[in-house]
Amino acid sequence: MRTIGITGRSGCGKSQVTAFLRAQGCFVADADLVARQILMDGSPCIPPLVERFGADILDEEGHLRRRLLADRAFKTAEGTKALSNITHPAIVAELNRQGRQAQQQGANLYFVDGAVIIGSPFEKECNGFVVGICARDCITPEMARRRLDAQMPEQELLRWADYEIRNDGTLEQLKARTMQVLTALRGDS
Repeated sequence: MRTIGITGRSGCGKSQVTAFLRAQGCFVADADLVARQILMDGSPCIPPLVERFGADILDEEGHLRRRLLADRAFKTAEGTKALSNITHPAIVAELNRQGRQAQQQGANLYFVDGAVIIGSPFEKECNGFVVGICARDCITPEMARRRLDAQMPEQELLRWADYEIRNDGTLEQLKARTMQVLTALRGDS
């Protein structure tokens, strides 16, 4: 089984691409969803996050204030690195667990959708990369800008791309481009 990272900057259409792949029966893990799940109440990641980013990232009931954590983490490169160092081991473990499930069910391809796969510990788990390119400015608020600034520049991502899916047209065009990449990947398997 080959693990294929689907990546690109926020707003490039990765979710639509993965929806098309799922509709074709492909196994797709959502790294962003896993990142949210590993921060649920009682997670072993919470105490070191509180130590690094402050006790007030938890509300009065002890629930994580995700927005406050994200704002603090993405404010600086050091904060982003600290967040990654605390959370990435748990994220990688869960993505690998889902990959083993896909393989046990006979999958030849296992896709992982995530904005920051390249440069993360999960990068080495991937056998190839599909990079989504967005030809328009998709996100404009300040917090989104910080998140985009914390992500790898598009030109750097493209250097890693085994396949590129450009999202600069209609939904049907995006689907057709996704199906072309899937066909090529299945041919390589």
